[in-house]
Amino acid sequence: MIPDTILLRQIHPSFIQDGRVTSQAFRPTPKDENLLSVYNGDDIDPEPAWEHFTRRHDCHSVGVMGVTVVECSELDLPARPDPEPFPEHTVIDFSAHSKSQIEKKAKRLRAKAAARDWLYRAAVNQ
Repeated sequence: MIPDTILLRQIHPSFIQDGRVTSQAFRPTPKDENLLSVYNGDDIDPEPAWEHFTRRHDCHSVGVMGVTVVECSELDLPARPDPEPFPEHTVIDFSAHSKSQIEKKAKRLRAKAAARDWLYRAAVNQ
């Protein structure tokens, strides 16, 4: 990955409130062990990433947003490949930060992604 690599984040329908993506979409949950799952945009485009993700019956996404490796680095959030689940899988590592820091950093990532806008948006009937 290079600094401009876009990391593709799936947006669960529950992460949208009043038509806006919430910072929850960019915050790892406790089960994630402080690692936020994304796709490496150098290896897969947004639409195929969405198709790959939603093929599983338990995975829901209304679309894909993204942040770059450098945007993560600027927040002291290292991104690294994690090909165990699938080759394009990457993680953004929040483990060095407290809960309140994680929330602040997630808000900043959400703002960066929102400024970039949707990279892929699923059709309404899907």
